[in-house]
Amino acid sequence: MFQPVVPFGGFSGWSFLTRTLDNQKEAFANSSEIAREVDYFKENISKIQTAEDLVADRRLLKVALESFGLGEDINNKFFIRKVLEDGTSADDALANRLSDKRYLEFSKAFGFGDLPVPNTVLSDFGSKITSAFKERQFEAAIGDQNEDFRLALGIERDLTDIAGKDLQEDTLWFTVMGNPPLRKVFETAFNLPESFGTLDLDKQLETFKDKAQSAFGDSGIKQFASTEKLKDLTQLFLLRADVQALNLNLGSSQTALTLLQNISIPRISLF
Repeated sequence: MFQPVVPFGGFSGWSFLTRTLDNQKEAFANSSEIAREVDYFKENISKIQTAEDLVADRRLLKVALESFGLGEDINNKFFIRKVLEDGTSADDALANRLSDKRYLEFSKAFGFGDLPVPNTVLSDFGSKITSAFKERQFEAAIGDQNEDFRLALGIERDLTDIAGKDLQEDTLWFTVMGNPPLRKVFETAFNLPESFGTLDLDKQLETFKDKAQSAFGDSGIKQFASTEKLKDLTQLFLLRADVQALNLNLGSSQTALTLLQNISIPRISLF
């Protein structure tokens, strides 16, 4: 299986990756393992009529989940079935009650709980899902070498989609806050502490907006419909991620030095 090439980190590594991205994605998508999963999904998804059918086929479920970045839930079959069967129309549907809004998009895409006939029977459904699957799998392979690059690759896709929605700015921010990868990007870019997520949601919203205003001159999410603003966010994220990694390494080195300095070395007499 083709493994993406990420020879180094930092901006130089990111520049190399973006220059070679199209060729690397194509080589990855054409690798035998990915091609087998894509072909199987396209050939069999139209036979799936219910959420129960989907969770019963592990290969189909794997592609379905990983297309939305939810691959870690492959063994949570009861939970996934409930998300799909509830749909998204009712306010009390499970997908609407979860803070992670990727489940909402997942349930909406398949339509088991919302439509008399699910979207799985549509002629282009298999192609749409497998296209997302190939992209997400490529990003996961990049993440095995550099997690920051994986997050950066998802910024344009996820944030552009959210920024294009006809919703109030606060609602768009809450949508971003409910997307774990995007949330991580903004928390890193704005240099927010790990404890930030324990604050009241309204306080988190206020902080995100204030930080965006300071960094980009605009407190809203709709600004990221602009390619230039997306580029600015990506650069800020990668810069802050590098600084945090450097500080962590320096901190570890300082700790090791302190420990070494405190070690009492016994004097050995040679005579």
